[in-house]
Amino acid sequence: MSQQYGADQIQILEGLEAVRKRPGMYIGTTSSRGLHHLVYEIVDNSVDEALAGACDNIHVWINKDGSVTVEDNGRGIPVDINHKSGLPGVEVVFTILHAGGKFGGGGYKVSGGLHGVGASVVNALSEWLTVNIFKEGKIYEEKFSRGKTTAPLSVTGECEKEKHGTRVTFMPDAEIFRETTTFEFNVLRQRLREMAFLTKNLRIDLHDTREGQERDETFHYEGGIKEFVKYLNKSTTALYDDIIYSEGQRGGVYVEVAMQHNDSYNESSYSFVNNINTPEGGTHLTGFRNSITKTFNDYARKMKFLKDNEENLSGEDIREGLTSIVSIKIEDPQFEGQTKQKLGNTEARNAVESLLSEQLTYYLEQNPSVAKIICEKSIQSQRAREAARKARDLTRRKSALDGLSLPGKLADCSDKDPKKCEIFIVEGDSAGGSAKTARSRATQAILPLRGKILNVEKARLDRVYGNEEIKSMITAFGTGIHDDFNISRLRYDKIIIMTDADVDGAHIATLMLTFIYRFMPELIRQGHVYLAQPPLYKLEKNKKVWYAYSDEELSKIINDVGRDQNNKIQRYKGLGEMDAEQLWETTMDPEKRVLLRVGMDEEAESDVNLTFMTLMGDKVEPRRDFILENAKYVRNLDI
Repeated sequence: MSQQYGADQIQILEGLEAVRKRPGMYIGTTSSRGLHHLVYEIVDNSVDEALAGACDNIHVWINKDGSVTVEDNGRGIPVDINHKSGLPGVEVVFTILHAGGKFGGGGYKVSGGLHGVGASVVNALSEWLTVNIFKEGKIYEEKFSRGKTTAPLSVTGECEKEKHGTRVTFMPDAEIFRETTTFEFNVLRQRLREMAFLTKNLRIDLHDTREGQERDETFHYEGGIKEFVKYLNKSTTALYDDIIYSEGQRGGVYVEVAMQHNDSYNESSYSFVNNINTPEGGTHLTGFRNSITKTFNDYARKMKFLKDNEENLSGEDIREGLTSIVSIKIEDPQFEGQTKQKLGNTEARNAVESLLSEQLTYYLEQNPSVAKIICEKSIQSQRAREAARKARDLTRRKSALDGLSLPGKLADCSDKDPKKCEIFIVEGDSAGGSAKTARSRATQAILPLRGKILNVEKARLDRVYGNEEIKSMITAFGTGIHDDFNISRLRYDKIIIMTDADVDGAHIATLMLTFIYRFMPELIRQGHVYLAQPPLYKLEKNKKVWYAYSDEELSKIINDVGRDQNNKIQRYKGLGEMDAEQLWETTMDPEKRVLLRVGMDEEAESDVNLTFMTLMGDKVEPRRDFILENAKYVRNLDI
């Protein structure tokens, strides 16, 4: 019998209760990503002070007790009484949702914190939070716990007359962040570096004071987004020395654009509004793309790089190998949705398109050698794209004529409901044979690949379409790639990369991830891509069997069962060494297996992109440096 539903069942959540009840609505998730988002919210408020011209230095500390402190030298949060609430300004900011100086009251002309929820949300999700304000020679302090005031605002000391700013220290609440409350230095470093690039001349200092992890790093870029482009291109070879830069104001919109072509075949464009990353772009990015497409086509025709009877270059042709940053500051940004992923202001498109077209035309006329390099690369891209189109169309026609839409080596599953199905991409025919025998035929499909697939980071689209292994994956997944991509056509809920637990297996998995990231990134964003975790060891004793997935786990098992001569330990060199029963039991059985889901933090997507360029590009030095720096995070491989 259904429960009655009346007025008494409707809950009214007071103050910050809603935030604690549904934290995901405000910070996206209570995982590690949401935890670090707390820091970004507080730092964003300090950056807004920098955008207002009132702050040039921000310090972030990871403290010994696991809390975080953010201090800036801005104006300091107001401490006088807010007449509407009867509370000090600082208490309003930290205890009331949708309250702040960013709603047209004159406190901020441009701001990233538009909804007035950042500081109060951090307060609500913290076990405790302390805020100190430095103003006019006095130190003010107020304390909170889980969103409620525990010590009212008071003067706790004196400081130098010239000292001003705000210091916020908070301890994330373990009741909310049950997965982890441990902050990662490298995660914070990525985001803070990006903030410093986007705010010219702002200095951000990051300090880790935890025992055994002490380190400091400073981010300060006088060149702003020009240095950002240079940083993102460090793992490639630039085609010319200049960073093409445009800056100016149109119709109340401040526009900055920096770009440079490299020798890769992938576009890396990032757009920001008031320092907020807009991963889905919007009107400002549309204005940028419209501008460079028209400007380069006009120049190519004027200089006879394109003949009268030849088609225009497409935007994709011109943007091949282009790294670009589009950053605008606008007083009243209109985002599509709470997540601020896409900008909707039409004046932003007009401002970027107008200013960039004017300044880029002038640059090309003044730098004909650079203009020629870009035009020639674009024309080569156009020819390769046409060859790729013909190869794609030929594949489609053959599939339609032959009636064979799926690759012959795919052992498909019988269930046709994608939500129940998964596909294992398996390294080699030997492992593929074991997997086909072991699988649950109803819901598990097997696609064996021969050898290492093409490194798409160093290949144009025509070579991608010509690669048999990649064509097999594209056909099996069903979504198409690039402009043809449609996730509603995905044939499997889980795409599981299953490779040997050695260096070659890790390399093959990286090649596959590179392909998916470059051509089907939405599969990663929506959580459809996984890495299988086959065991490294099998321990047998007195007819009992244990499997270990790391050296540490093996040591623990040996300690538990005892060390003696009856122990038989086998180190698996590859999946092909397992019989079907072992492979099912350890790696494929949904009840027992371990899978790692591949995720992507859109707030740090520029660093994700750079990682792929570093690992899979041509330059050796950046790759070696990356491996040396990150080797401690890698599972123990048989090297």
